[in-house]
Amino acid sequence: MDETNKKVILAFALSFAVLVLWRMVFPPPLPEAPPAKSAAPASSTAQKPAGPAPSPAPTVPAAPVALAVQQGTQAEEIVVENDVARITFSTEGAVVKSWVLKNFTDLKGQPLNVVNHAASTTLGFPMNLGLPDQEMAKKLNLALYLATPSGSTLTAPTKLEFVYSDGKIQVRKTFSFGTGYEVRAEVSVFDGQRYYPTEVVWSGGFGDHSLPVEAKESVNHVLTGSLEKLENEPQRDFKEDRTTPAPLQLAGMDDRYFALVFLPDAPDQVALRAGRRTWNPPDWKEKEPPRETFAALVSLLPKPLAFRVFLGPKDLDVLKAVNPPLEKLVDFGWFSFVARPLFLAMRYIYDRWTHNYGWAIVLLTVLINLAMFPLKLKQLRSAQEMQRIAPLVKSIQEKYKGYKFNDPRKQKMNQEVMKLYQEHHINPLSGCLPMVIQLPFLYGFYKVLDLSIELRHAPWFAWIKDLSARDPLYILPTLLIVTTFVSMKMTPMTSADPAQQRMMMIMPIFFGFMFYSFASGLVLYWLTGNVIGIGQQMLINRLMPTPAPAAPPRKAGSKEA
Repeated sequence: MDETNKKVILAFALSFAVLVLWRMVFPPPLPEAPPAKSAAPASSTAQKPAGPAPSPAPTVPAAPVALAVQQGTQAEEIVVENDVARITFSTEGAVVKSWVLKNFTDLKGQPLNVVNHAASTTLGFPMNLGLPDQEMAKKLNLALYLATPSGSTLTAPTKLEFVYSDGKIQVRKTFSFGTGYEVRAEVSVFDGQRYYPTEVVWSGGFGDHSLPVEAKESVNHVLTGSLEKLENEPQRDFKEDRTTPAPLQLAGMDDRYFALVFLPDAPDQVALRAGRRTWNPPDWKEKEPPRETFAALVSLLPKPLAFRVFLGPKDLDVLKAVNPPLEKLVDFGWFSFVARPLFLAMRYIYDRWTHNYGWAIVLLTVLINLAMFPLKLKQLRSAQEMQRIAPLVKSIQEKYKGYKFNDPRKQKMNQEVMKLYQEHHINPLSGCLPMVIQLPFLYGFYKVLDLSIELRHAPWFAWIKDLSARDPLYILPTLLIVTTFVSMKMTPMTSADPAQQRMMMIMPIFFGFMFYSFASGLVLYWLTGNVIGIGQQMLINRLMPTPAPAAPPRKAGSKEA
């Protein structure tokens, strides 16, 4: 062994000895528990406990900290208010009793309270605790907390702290409020020596609770994941408690127009537990009670749970202002490249010209149909020419009607028909092009009108008080059937087959049933398009009269060409 290698080995040995000696003289503190693979169920409410949360393995200080007794004497309510929200807390359990979004109303015209008070009375109010020890959680969720600052009403920006201690266990909940829809929170449970892994539960459901149960069930979702990979699962699919493990950049719940999103400070240290709870409403009469979904943000480590809460409308401008931006919560679907510009155009027309979303839809539909008029003209010319040669096509089909579908001579029939189209310079697919182009617009408008909170409770004219709801008198769907029938009668039939023509006449009724339950804003869009189409067809029929049909050739004496 050369001298260099000896020196390296000696240096290594000395370093190892120093490390061992240092560990003997200065022993390290006990390590924190590693993150659990998933959060085990904890107590979701004081009234309905669940399974235990992850067992704590906290950092143990050199000596226990003496905890002073800090308890309230009576239950009090504290209201925190800013320009967009009014949140009512109770010192009993340090929970949220109501969360009113001041700029919105429910189905009954009352200020929108996204907390279901009746359900929460049974299931527990939002921001209650879940702990490994269920009895301890029940006690802490019923305890009287001290609030700082005291007072019945606070105005944001402000900070509100709740603390409770019986000398053995201390709970601290801190909420910080700004001027918008975000609230910053920190929750900790400490016994003088260690912090406990904790969960904060939002129970009793979320959203507009004045809606019918079936309407809520169809639009409520559980949110998990990140902005790059956002999972959005219908709440009705949750038949049992389910835990989504870390990391979670965001988690929570949403419905068609509003979102409750937890944004944890440490995404790799929290999980989300979601599930179903049932309760009997006050008017329960021998029927299955509504099923409410709860969400619990679960701490995986024994340390204070710190997070932000966004609770507000799914308004693109509002969501963009959140850090990180949450605009992906508004999912315009496959044709978002069409839906988003449609939404922006509709809002521009509303802001600058109409100040009424119904008339904004009408005007935007007019502009879209004017832009697509050249394609409609091309479609009409193709339809007129197809109608003119329909007798010739029918004569070819008659010649081969005695052959089975799989007979090779049927292929010859298709060749003759295509040759006829070529001779008359007709592309049979050109008439379908405008409809194919219109499908993304229809789907895009459907998503815009279904998701845009701007249309929620937005009136149009007379009996239409809410463009996001179906027509209460079914006048628009009826007019849709009539105008669809008129439009089809005015449009040249490309087929001479009476059976196909009768089938086409059924389409107006089909459209009427399809649009029967759609939002009145979407029906208004399609109805306006029909009216414009009828006007365009009248103009075209006047300027371009339908040509006389071509005379069919004499009937051949043989089936063979």
